[in-house]
Amino acid sequence: MKSYSEIDAQELNEMISQGKVLLVDVRNDDEVIQGIIAGAMHIQLSMLPLEYEKLTKAKTVVFYCHSGIRSAHAADFAVAKGLTDVHNLVGGVVAWAKAGYALAAPKSL
Repeated sequence: MKSYSEIDAQELNEMISQGKVLLVDVRNDDEVIQGIIAGAMHIQLSMLPLEYEKLTKAKTVVFYCHSGIRSAHAADFAVAKGLTDVHNLVGGVVAWAKAGYALAAPKSL
């Protein structure tokens, strides 16, 4: 039983506009170089156990990847570690772009 919620691109856009979310891109470096949702933090899924502490001060965390599979694993991991307000972007950046939202250049890898 999952204890995170799945959200769509419109819901994520609303959360971002309210400024109350930590957005985490769990894709690989070679994927992130193609664009990232503005304001997102990049933590590759394989590095999440090592960099988890970066998430612990956030009230709300949203994970995303290319299509929503890896970010669902990240959301499961975060919930298992004790985070309570966790979300997964269904369809990932593919759904984000399909909904008409832009990707930004990553800050640095």
